Amino acid sequence: MKTTSPTSPTTAPAAGPAPSDRRRWFALAIVMTAAFMDLVDVTIVNIALPSIQADEGASFSQIQWITAGYALAMGAGLITGGRLGDIYGRKRIFLVGIGGFTLASALCGFAANPEMLVGSRILQGATAALMVPQVLSIVHATFPAHERGKVFGLFGAIVGLGAVSGPMLGALLTEWNLFGLEWRPIFLINLPVGIAGLLLGRKFITESKAPKALRLDPIGVVLVVAGLLMLLYPLTRGRELGWPLWGYVLMGGALVVFAALVAYERHKTRKDGSPLIELSLFKVKSFAAGAAVQLTFGLVSGVFFLVWTLYMQVGLGWSPLRAGATGIPFSLAVSVAAGMSVQRLVPRFGRKVLQAGAITMAAGVVLYIWEAERYGQGITSWQMALPLVVMGIGMGLIVAPLTDAVLSEVPREHAGSASGLVNTMMQMGNALGLGLVSVVFFGVIDEPLAATAVGAAYADAFQHALWWVAGVLGAIFLLMFALPAQHVEGAAGAELASASGEPVDDALSVGDAREAELVR
Repeated sequence: MKTTSPTSPTTAPAAGPAPSDRRRWFALAIVMTAAFMDLVDVTIVNIALPSIQADEGASFSQIQWITAGYALAMGAGLITGGRLGDIYGRKRIFLVGIGGFTLASALCGFAANPEMLVGSRILQGATAALMVPQVLSIVHATFPAHERGKVFGLFGAIVGLGAVSGPMLGALLTEWNLFGLEWRPIFLINLPVGIAGLLLGRKFITESKAPKALRLDPIGVVLVVAGLLMLLYPLTRGRELGWPLWGYVLMGGALVVFAALVAYERHKTRKDGSPLIELSLFKVKSFAAGAAVQLTFGLVSGVFFLVWTLYMQVGLGWSPLRAGATGIPFSLAVSVAAGMSVQRLVPRFGRKVLQAGAITMAAGVVLYIWEAERYGQGITSWQMALPLVVMGIGMGLIVAPLTDAVLSEVPREHAGSASGLVNTMMQMGNALGLGLVSVVFFGVIDEPLAATAVGAAYADAFQHALWWVAGVLGAIFLLMFALPAQHVEGAAGAELASASGEPVDDALSVGDAREAELVR
């Protein structure tokens, strides 16, 4: 498959506003606000899950699907969402996405039961998949090359702010119980922001399209979603239903669906060169290993952040505000380590920085297990600070440079497809991790529990889940040996690409821009 560079004389993209036009800065503020809204939404939901469960009487599997449904829908739709923007106009698809995201947020906020909330969250993820890929594409089309470094510096700051502020904002909104709405304001807060973005976006964002857009692959999307649903649904429901035979049949059938996906994508490549998944990328050893790292790292994130929230609020009985404040050292450590890894460490030490991050994060997990066992129900936020800082440093050393390392040996003409696939793998891993929570966490809790036994049971399950997390981090460390030993400057890894598959012309880091997506 050949992708035409958007900077070639014959296929230059539609010109954006002139450098003196201040409208482009309004457009930047609008798309950054939309990106911030998406990033904050996930961390807000995580901290409010115990309150949602208590208020709505949601089952454990429904709690998992409130987060996993979002990740699954977004991951499955990222590449298609980007391509829709390239074909029909990024402004148009962005406005459809932000409008749909706002509507879905309202449905979440007014959900009458857990089933409606799960469905609305899936709709949120699907509309986010339309909105998010357009952000970087609109910036690329709107700003000249010499301004993009400053622009993406601002974008990185917004990403970091979203990662840090999301848990606290969710905790405060849940704790304040505004107008007696309990957890619902965590979704309703998106309404004024989304409506403003929709109205201002129509006025200030300049329309642009790709000079040569790839075709859509709806069958590929259907196969991906079907395969993942067949795998995730039995995982999340199996424990509650006593692991019925049909669950094993579905999980086995998922392998058949994924095999059909590979066969179809090969056919799609031969037919029009626009597959959802560019299979030839997996012939590049560093990309294949890196995609596996992204998938497993997403799995780690999916498991840890959900069981951590349940441990603090259900197991220890902490308020959402206390739980949110406890996570501040972790978020700050991620931000500081991420900045150092990209600017100073990776250019000098290359792959060793990422491997050191995996080992450091695993050490923090083991330290957390030790402290949880030592202090039991009497553990304090201050005692959690040390393992959380160690874990945050480890995660920061991984998340910022990982995408560039994965893409560094990918041919330039496939940089866009590879970038979109990497982000999709992370979201899919996150959804899979959330599904596995029923096995590694809830699977070791004997039910029904007496009120006095809940704390100890959740603490034991938390430690059990963290041993799984530490083991997966060890596997990630080994997979990283297949990554390039040194950072490759100027290759595909240095290109910022939208999830649609269109590479851009100057060297900007994907890892910086997607840091909070990985942390979520």
